[in-house]
Amino acid sequence: MDEEGTTEQESWSPVHRERSQTSGSVSEGSGKKRKQHGPPGVGQGEPEPQTPDDKEPSVKRVKPVAKTLSATGAPSAKVTPLKRLSQSIQRTISFKTEPRPPGYTPPPRPGGSRRRGSKLWSETFDRVSEELSAQELKRQEVIFELMQGEQQLVDDLNLVKKNYYEPMLTLAILPAEELREIFGTLDSLVPLHEDLLGQLLGLRQEDGTVSEVGPSLLDWLPRLQAYESYCCHQVWAKARLDIRKQEPAVGNFLRLCQESAFSRKLELWSFLDLPRSRLVKYPLLLREVLRQTPLEHPDHAPLRQAVELCQELVGLINRKTGEAECRYYQQRLSYPDGMPRHPAIDRSNLLLCHGELRNGKGQRLHVFLFQEALVLTRPTLQGEQVVFQVQRPPLPIHQLEVQDLPDGGTRLGGPLRERAKSCLRVSAGTQAHTLQAADTFDKQQWLNRLRQALAACPSPEPDCSLGPLAALRLDCDHPMDHA
Repeated sequence: MDEEGTTEQESWSPVHRERSQTSGSVSEGSGKKRKQHGPPGVGQGEPEPQTPDDKEPSVKRVKPVAKTLSATGAPSAKVTPLKRLSQSIQRTISFKTEPRPPGYTPPPRPGGSRRRGSKLWSETFDRVSEELSAQELKRQEVIFELMQGEQQLVDDLNLVKKNYYEPMLTLAILPAEELREIFGTLDSLVPLHEDLLGQLLGLRQEDGTVSEVGPSLLDWLPRLQAYESYCCHQVWAKARLDIRKQEPAVGNFLRLCQESAFSRKLELWSFLDLPRSRLVKYPLLLREVLRQTPLEHPDHAPLRQAVELCQELVGLINRKTGEAECRYYQQRLSYPDGMPRHPAIDRSNLLLCHGELRNGKGQRLHVFLFQEALVLTRPTLQGEQVVFQVQRPPLPIHQLEVQDLPDGGTRLGGPLRERAKSCLRVSAGTQAHTLQAADTFDKQQWLNRLRQALAACPSPEPDCSLGPLAALRLDCDHPMDHA
């Protein structure tokens, strides 16, 4: 080997050689060097003879591929094992792709180029992003969000029917009557949302824009009344599901479903509650479409009417749902012997708030804030039903006093008598109770609800009953004429 070859061979050593400014691996570059400077006949199926000077060191310094420089000379980002695997798969796929002829461009799709999985209108449709005004672009994004929400809801409702209701019915995991009680009128909501989705897709023009949605929404919104029966029944459905999923057959089935990919790790009740969650979003979405619609736009007037109608319908359904929930818990209250039912509870049409709090002894209570009374209870199981035993006479709202206690200023009962946090105090007449919330946020929610109840509670009616006759007397400013 001549002197020039010796110089090149030394420059190839792993310690001193300069790295190539390509994204190829070290083994590819070293193979080219050996093949280029080796003697004729070497590297063609026969091992290259090595001299003592050519042998590699015992500790070989090889830098990983992730640290090689890119074609621009900038260091590449750190490559994780998962990313490296993804890159390897992409290279394999690219090798199998058939070569395209020079100058080839894929044919454009009608309505713009769509990218699967896009969540923005401007990303789904490549066109007009530079031609539209900023306000019109936002308007199209909100309309597109409305469409996507309908599509996702339809897919999830069909998923519930296919993967939950039908298998549980076919395998006789639950009787058909109980399944109807748990799933309610969910099946009737699917065509309702498929209809809106079809109308919105029909309004889409070739470039992906939608000009007017107000008239279609005005025609469709009255069908939301179907939600009243579904939402009002939810409190009973949730109670029945909570009881039945304690059974091994039902619990195992629901656990397998939650572990499957189709459920996205969600419980069955999360799917059953999706329609209600979707319902309360309609006023927000329609108001945003109206906000992004210019006053002179032909869609402005129909949209304003649609917003008003939507708010009226959703408000009515929310009120009916609250009344149904109030009736459910009124029926689940259990009074001890000798304690009569409190008329303030029976007069209440709304349940403003309920949840777990601890009393001054550290015992767990389930507290109900009805429209006209605050009730402290303990949940117990009575057969298959969960009932709430009333502990003390309910506290009338019009007599209630609420006090926010500072953290550390109260000692709760129990073995440790620790200085408690997140406490509040309620009192009415001769009763007074110190209650502890789970955290500061929970405590603030209770305080807000209690103060709202106090502000909304009407003052008690004056007692107009007649007292004893002996206590009556006549006061006259002028003497009576007894002529």
